[in-house]
Amino acid sequence: MSYVVAAPEMVVAAATDLASLGSTISSANAAAAAPTTALVAAAGDEVSTAVAALFGVHAQRYQALSAQAAAFHTRFVQALTAGAGSYAAAETTNASPLQTIEQQILGAINAPTQALLGRPLIGNGADGAAGTGQNGGAGGLLIGNGGNGGSGGGAHPTGGSGGTAGLLGNGGNGGQGAPGAAGGTGGSGGLLYGAGGAGGNGGNATIPGGTGGMGGNGGSAGLFGQGGAGGIGGLGAPGGNGVNPSPLAAGAPAASGTPGVNGTDVGGPGGPGSNGVSSSTTGQPGGDGGAGGNGTSVGGNGGAGGIGGVGATGGTGGTGGESAMGMAGAIGGTGGTGGAGGAGAAGGMGGAGGDGSNGGIGGTGGTGGIGAAGGQGGAGGDADVADFGGAGGAGGSGGVGAGGGTGGTGGAGGAGGRGGLLFGNGGAGGAGGNAGNGGTGAMGGVGGTGGAGGSNGGGDQGPGGNGGTGGDGGAGGAGGNGGNGGAGGAGGFFGSSGTPGTGGTAGIGAAGGTPGAGGAGGTGSVNGATGGPGQPGATGADGLDGLPG
Repeated sequence: MSYVVAAPEMVVAAATDLASLGSTISSANAAAAAPTTALVAAAGDEVSTAVAALFGVHAQRYQALSAQAAAFHTRFVQALTAGAGSYAAAETTNASPLQTIEQQILGAINAPTQALLGRPLIGNGADGAAGTGQNGGAGGLLIGNGGNGGSGGGAHPTGGSGGTAGLLGNGGNGGQGAPGAAGGTGGSGGLLYGAGGAGGNGGNATIPGGTGGMGGNGGSAGLFGQGGAGGIGGLGAPGGNGVNPSPLAAGAPAASGTPGVNGTDVGGPGGPGSNGVSSSTTGQPGGDGGAGGNGTSVGGNGGAGGIGGVGATGGTGGTGGESAMGMAGAIGGTGGTGGAGGAGAAGGMGGAGGDGSNGGIGGTGGTGGIGAAGGQGGAGGDADVADFGGAGGAGGSGGVGAGGGTGGTGGAGGAGGRGGLLFGNGGAGGAGGNAGNGGTGAMGGVGGTGGAGGSNGGGDQGPGGNGGTGGDGGAGGAGGNGGNGGAGGAGGFFGSSGTPGTGGTAGIGAAGGTPGAGGAGGTGSVNGATGGPGQPGATGADGLDGLPG
């Protein structure tokens, strides 16, 4: 008895090729019909006419035969296509009963163990659903691979563990961890023979400076088989760029300093203002410095302004005490220094210099808080007709910019699984995740404006104060540390240990922030010189590179 083997796919392909060939021949015949069936005689003699008629009749007979051949070709292609469809239908009809019988036999075999142990005798475990962190199902007790773990997500960010194989089969692979979460552990291989499943990769961190997820450990083999490879650690996220804080809503200022005591020769100094204490929503400015006491020869210096609470300005420096007018060498007291601003707020204004035969020097403006401007210098004290007005105070230095964040640490690689107890090599350890780069530092604050010089009624005038120095740029964030490579799995009795994973690459330190501009010089009175502008601050230091894993 002879057998015929037919592949429906090949028959369909042949029918398609024949249909294309027939279309091409028909197009060629149609193009040749007009010039060959209606030939014009080359000359007017009888021979030329007879030759043209002969070729024309030949062409007409060819066209008739071509039409018959095209009809046969079309019927042949139709028959071939119908035959392919018949073969495909027969295969489908024959396959369904075989599949049904196979499922019935497996169902009968697996029913007892499924009912008693909740596990089939033969068959692969189901894979965990993606995004659920569901563990893979166990393989059949006799034959079957474990299912793969589902990727992490939602309430279960860790990747699902791979399913365990039965007597013969490979363990399922662990699932991928959600962002920043660990990968799932690989399933164990068959008790007699089978490789352990690979550990799932750790999720990459997404929060600035966040640590990558740890790779899952590889599954162990049974008696014979290779240990599963450890999962790769997730990437550390870059550190956030430095952001200068904003000031808070201003509340009532802290208590002012006590005024200085008046003296017969030298006035007493004013007391410092109290420091502000802020709440989570309201900033308390520092208290103003107390005024210096009056003295015959020298006025007392003004007290320093208090430091502002978080998000609040520093207090204003106290006014210098007055000295006697018209007394040679007598000088007014120096104004108090402005209080430093709290984080994100400007420094306090320097106190005005005291009046006298020679005006007192204005107080220096307070240093700005993080990323904020320095305070304005205090005005110089006024003098009488014959003597000098006091110099304006220097502007306060701008605040240092906020530093960039440290890059996130790369996730550690998973350990390789143990090889078969008798034969089998251990699994390779997973590579550690690369670390994130550091964040860029923020811009430094602008220096404060210098104070105006004091005046008098004559020709001698006080110079304006110098502008404050711009704040230094914030330091760049340090690079994160690379993740540690996973340990290689232990080998079996006749096997070698797995190779350890390589450590992740360290992050790169970021550039420092831009320095703040120097403050403008103070205005001299009438004929007095204007103060020089402040110098810009230095660029912040670059961050340090992280350590490799």
